[in-house]
Amino acid sequence: MLEYIARRTLLIIPALLFVSIISFSMVYLAPGDPAEILLTSPEGTPSPAAVEAFRVRMGLDQPIYVQYLRWLNNILHGDFGYSYMSERPVFDAIFKSFKATLKLSIVSMFISVIVSIPLGILAAIKHNSATDDLCRLGALVGVSIPNFWQAFLLILLFSIYLDWLPVAGYGDGGDLRHMILPAITLGTSSAAVTTRLMRSSMLEALSQDYIITARAKGLSEKVVVGKHALKNALIPVVTMLGLNLGFLLNGAVVTEWIFGWPGIGGLVVDSIYQRDYTMIQGSILFIAVIFVTLNLIVDISYTYLDPRIRYEAKD
Repeated sequence: MLEYIARRTLLIIPALLFVSIISFSMVYLAPGDPAEILLTSPEGTPSPAAVEAFRVRMGLDQPIYVQYLRWLNNILHGDFGYSYMSERPVFDAIFKSFKATLKLSIVSMFISVIVSIPLGILAAIKHNSATDDLCRLGALVGVSIPNFWQAFLLILLFSIYLDWLPVAGYGDGGDLRHMILPAITLGTSSAAVTTRLMRSSMLEALSQDYIITARAKGLSEKVVVGKHALKNALIPVVTMLGLNLGFLLNGAVVTEWIFGWPGIGGLVVDSIYQRDYTMIQGSILFIAVIFVTLNLIVDISYTYLDPRIRYEAKD
């Protein structure tokens, strides 16, 4: 296992290196001169002297490989640079937005898990019954409803008509009342997909020979389902939950925008509109680190869920 973790960790390095090259190249892939674009304002275009001075100050006059190596060296030392627009440290802005997204993601995933896994198990156990049909209908509705429409419906019901919850905002950062509506919006859409996957995975597990053997031994249905079938059925579900958590941690842009949530998704979108290249570069690399880390955690969790899975090298 330790050897597998070490090998997977080493594989992360070229993946992140590739992402860093792509994210850094965005400055030059975008049309126009970066220095001129960044200095252009509603009052007009800057003078050639101002553009050249800015290019020298930001190091944009140097060869691209020199700029990349200098940027990469700074990243490795924890320096993500400064925003072109706000002139604040890029990492501080990313981390502040990430903390807001992390809070929302945890609550959303909690809602998704407590809804999807029990319903998926129940639908599999009550296969082809009215309960199964009802669970599948709920999952179908959840998958079919767009997030933005569900968000507006929740605002209309709980904020406008009932006046129970705030329409939008971040509150003091720890106010659960501000998290409920965006968390429900994100959590239920994730739960709909996970419920269907949990149901199909559980049905497949319940049809295996070892389940038939366990029942033949006289084990109770609770033990058969909870101890023998569930762990194996959770393998694809854990993969789905890991991917969903990755997307949530990277910011659900539409949902965060509707509810005025200052997450990392909104930060990236604002940076793109403002052509804040240093912020975009740092955000993309930060998001890539989150994804590869979650994928590694998901892979390691497989050995706990299914003892048949081993990562030792074969002779």
